[in-house]
Amino acid sequence: MRKILIVDDSQTIRRMVAASLQELNDIRFEEASNGLEAIELLARERINLLILDLNMPEMHGLEVMQFMRSHARYSEIPIIVLTTKFDTESRRSALDGGASQYLTKPFDPVSLRKHASSLLTAK
Repeated sequence: MRKILIVDDSQTIRRMVAASLQELNDIRFEEASNGLEAIELLARERINLLILDLNMPEMHGLEVMQFMRSHARYSEIPIIVLTTKFDTESRRSALDGGASQYLTKPFDPVSLRKHASSLLTAK
């Protein structure tokens, strides 16, 4: 069974993301409300895809990506950034920092599902 870790400080967003991806086969969801929780979960669970907000308490999403890309155990996990930040600089920072995809909120569930499915299949 593949696992998707949804990291967002909004429980509502986490639930919306999980509901949007429910149609994917053989998936289990893990959730974290901030970057530190995400790193703790990564240490305990084998994660196949990370869906990550940027603006969170405790640890910013870019810091989570920097941590993941600097550790061999996590460096190949695909990351979809899902954020309210529409600006070019945020997009560039996330993609340069190791994001596989950059999507903005409010998000299109069909688009999110397509990107997630593609990244899970490519791995």
